[in-house]
Amino acid sequence: MNLQIENCTFWQGGTEVVKGSIGINDSKIAWLGEIPQGWQADKIINGKNKLALPGLINTHNHAAMSLFRSYADDLKLQEWLENKIWPIEAKLESKDIYWGTQLAILEMIQSGTTTFCDMYFFMDEVAKAVDESGMRAVLCRGITAFGNDGDEKLLESEQLYRDWHGKGDGRIEVWHGPHAPYTCPPDFLKKVVSSSEKMGMNIHIHLAETKKEVEDCLTQYGKTPIELMESVGLLNHHILGAHCVHLTENDMDIMALRNVKVAHNIGSNLKLVSGIAPVPQLLQKGITVSIGTDGAASNNNLDLLEELRLTALVHKNHSGDPTILPAHQVLQLGTIQGADALGQADKIGSLEVGKKADMILINMSAPQWQPKHNIISNYIYSASANDVTDVIINGKIVYKNKEFITLDSEKIIFEANQSAGRLTRQ
Repeated sequence: MNLQIENCTFWQGGTEVVKGSIGINDSKIAWLGEIPQGWQADKIINGKNKLALPGLINTHNHAAMSLFRSYADDLKLQEWLENKIWPIEAKLESKDIYWGTQLAILEMIQSGTTTFCDMYFFMDEVAKAVDESGMRAVLCRGITAFGNDGDEKLLESEQLYRDWHGKGDGRIEVWHGPHAPYTCPPDFLKKVVSSSEKMGMNIHIHLAETKKEVEDCLTQYGKTPIELMESVGLLNHHILGAHCVHLTENDMDIMALRNVKVAHNIGSNLKLVSGIAPVPQLLQKGITVSIGTDGAASNNNLDLLEELRLTALVHKNHSGDPTILPAHQVLQLGTIQGADALGQADKIGSLEVGKKADMILINMSAPQWQPKHNIISNYIYSASANDVTDVIINGKIVYKNKEFITLDSEKIIFEANQSAGRLTRQ
């Protein structure tokens, strides 16, 4: 099918925007700018007063934790985990994961996210939700290794790869997801490395999220979490590290050498008082930094635009330099840098001919968009996620004129609330 977005404004990664049209053939962008001679559109979307952007890419999420939104707020991290989150997670059933993920996908699509990286359990249910919705995702079976249960979880991760990698018209990828150095001891992480080599799987892991994590790692192993990962061989593979807040200069040098990618979760880090990641320094060292939301239990929303704005504002203030992370660079973190973090920069993350047609349309007629001195600045600093009108993933419209095409939002919201009610009932 040939889809045409007519007379829109679109962004191609720099400081400027371009006016023109966009052609989509099946799943890919066929042309940008002028309508080619002989082109026949099967469907036309009016792009007047709309901004076309690459779909936003959320590189760290626990989607089903949307069921825990506002359940455990304003608590210290250990109390949050031990007294609230872990007990309720112990009650989770597969159907809860399915509906919690669907709820998260609704929120992400509605706010302009087209790809997410997820780490949790009952991941077959997450895969089903992704497949049905038309979303693009990297799925990681979260693996902890307390006692002898790590091996079984590792086998589950390998089976998830066999069952789902490349499925959903190529929209689904499967990676290993060892949770963190403090839940996966070094000997077990070596097994993850071996499995990754055998299966050809990338790895997603929480790293250096809190000061206590780093202190405990130094006490136990005489190494920072990054140094420990280097010693077990984990960093020899495509690694996406979530958080990476408390890093030494040596840590960052190792990460640059090993091409470690980072998922920066500014909202969650602020709410849980985990600290401020050294994002400007990471970027200066050539390290890919992308943006994640973390789960809705610790954020509390999955609005990646809000994360982009927070990233820009917090790091300007933290560094004392208002020129740090200008609007267009922050938008790159949420698009092409996110694609690079997921090893998919060759197919998503920017509006280019031949890439997958993952894009969003944003209404620029609202008062907060006026005047349009700088459209990209307006998007980062002024716009609302509610300004998203249309979402296209893999060339298919999944959200049109603010209506879901592939999902039954009323049913999903009802079922998610049913699950949440059962889980929190004493």
